[in-house]
Amino acid sequence: MMSGGARRRGLSGATVLVGLALTLAACATTPTAPPVSPETGTTAPAPAPSPGPAPAPEGQGPATLPGWNDEDHLAAFEAWAAGCAVARDAASRTQCARAMHIKQTSKPVTPSMARAFFESGFTVVAAVTADGGPGLLTSYFAPEYAARHAPDAEFDMPVLPRPAYWTRGDVMAVRADIEAAPREELEASALAWMRAEDLFFMQIQGSGYLTFEDGTTARAAYAADNGRPFTGIARPMAEQGLLPANGTSGEAIRAWLAAHRGPEARAVMALNPRYIFFAVDPDDGGHPNGAAGIPLIARRSIAVDPAHWRYGDLVWISADGGNLTGARASYQGLVMALDTGSAIRGPVRADFYMGRGAAAGEEAGSVRHPLRMWRLVPRDR
Repeated sequence: MMSGGARRRGLSGATVLVGLALTLAACATTPTAPPVSPETGTTAPAPAPSPGPAPAPEGQGPATLPGWNDEDHLAAFEAWAAGCAVARDAASRTQCARAMHIKQTSKPVTPSMARAFFESGFTVVAAVTADGGPGLLTSYFAPEYAARHAPDAEFDMPVLPRPAYWTRGDVMAVRADIEAAPREELEASALAWMRAEDLFFMQIQGSGYLTFEDGTTARAAYAADNGRPFTGIARPMAEQGLLPANGTSGEAIRAWLAAHRGPEARAVMALNPRYIFFAVDPDDGGHPNGAAGIPLIARRSIAVDPAHWRYGDLVWISADGGNLTGARASYQGLVMALDTGSAIRGPVRADFYMGRGAAAGEEAGSVRHPLRMWRLVPRDR
């Protein structure tokens, strides 16, 4: 998933994002308080215990998966063909070559051909948690923000480049101290200028897209970090009475920060000591790279724990029962493991890449669903 922000995704140089949601907070649960969403930093009830769909028998084909008949197999095939080259094992390469051959010899590829490709080329193995219960699905996206080439009263926070002396693993000054550097130093090195709350959210995501006053656009990609841990601000904002306990969505936090822009908002943002530095490059109009090194595919890519999954793995997700306001009933379908993140841990844990822009961000901020996952194991012929 990404290489910066709270998650250090490829979106940011190595996943990236949730501008409307504070991504990657701690996942700790206490007896007296509900957990903080790892991807949104928002306080929310834990996923309700649920048996979920019955695991597909190991060694059986994808047709045994819950909801398989409702899948858009052609869209899934196109996504696999676009990303399968990152897979390193021989069997995956065999199926990738097979997909390329189908694309080259069948004009067009039909939905039935795509379905037959998966059913003949893969078997299914269920991923399981230690206790056999459901895992967790969250979501992220590539944010788009307004920016300026020069500072003004509203756009007063600099997008800073990687310090010349930085090396990976360095522990540097905390957010508040970096932002308190002499103004002339900040102005001399700034790559762009943003609203304080927008920069804060972009740093959580690890990368984003900028639109300047002259209509030009650029991509801000993760370049370095200050080595400090990420701390979500949703819970302390609720504890301080700044927001209601059940009203700490990403959009609510963002609105509060904008309404209190200045010393008050900066004091709250300083509760998260982590700081991200960026490189600003031309915007190619596409999607950011995940940790696998290729562009993420909207609604067909997930960030996973590399201790349990490999980049390029084909995965079936089934998630329903989301408990955040505005949540969709369910997410189900074939996705590819193309990213990772510091809070994505465990065998049944995924962060779903929703896409780019405000609409994707609004939906991403409402995803916190109990999750079941299956690995589609490629046949070696």
